Amino acid sequence: MEKLILALDVETAEEAARFADLLKGKVGAFKVGSQLFTANGPAVVEMIHGQGEKVFLDLKFHDIPNTVAGAVTEACRLGVFMLTLHASGGSEMMEAAVAAAHKMACPGRPRPILLAVTVLTSLNETALRQELAIERPLGQQVVHLAQMAKRAGLDGVVASPQEIREIRAATGPGSLIVTPGVRPTWAAAGDQKRIMTPKEAIEAGADYIVIGRPILAAPDPAAAAEKIIEEILLAGH
Repeated sequence: MEKLILALDVETAEEAARFADLLKGKVGAFKVGSQLFTANGPAVVEMIHGQGEKVFLDLKFHDIPNTVAGAVTEACRLGVFMLTLHASGGSEMMEAAVAAAHKMACPGRPRPILLAVTVLTSLNETALRQELAIERPLGQQVVHLAQMAKRAGLDGVVASPQEIREIRAATGPGSLIVTPGVRPTWAAAGDQKRIMTPKEAIEAGADYIVIGRPILAAPDPAAAAEKIIEEILLAGH
């Protein structure tokens, strides 16, 4: 199922390899985040590629433009399918990332899909206002960052499913929307605050949904993935 991305939120390369083997061919890509990459480095990306699967490198680059351009260059050398950077790093940073990705593209190694993280799904309106001192309503802030990312040349955004329709209206059909904060009806919300079910997220217009714990923690991860795929397919009817 191309639309389903499994978040490999595990500690070890051995765990990652077990889940990659269990779920290869069932998901569109495997997301490698900060914990797994910090613990195991590029080898975990190479391991997943060795299984014939795609990697979504979710390291949320956020630094000065030159540093982010260098990080994107190295991600391109790894051959990842997607990668993330924070839209809040600003237009110059995002433009540098785009330029680096285009420079690295060549026959047999297409550039990765570049996604801007808007507002983390663990944040809500209260945190945005009281802790980050952002007065713009959460939905408007997400749309603002999505529009910045589009102008900078990124392919799309990572955002809560609750903002999908607003983003789509503001950025048009060409921009990709990747949504974490998706939980099946039978799974706990955990630390995600702005969530939807897989069916709801796809119906709202998500291009990809990212799910981790409901699959990773299931007694039968492959069966859990199949159950989620069934929910996604219901959105097509």
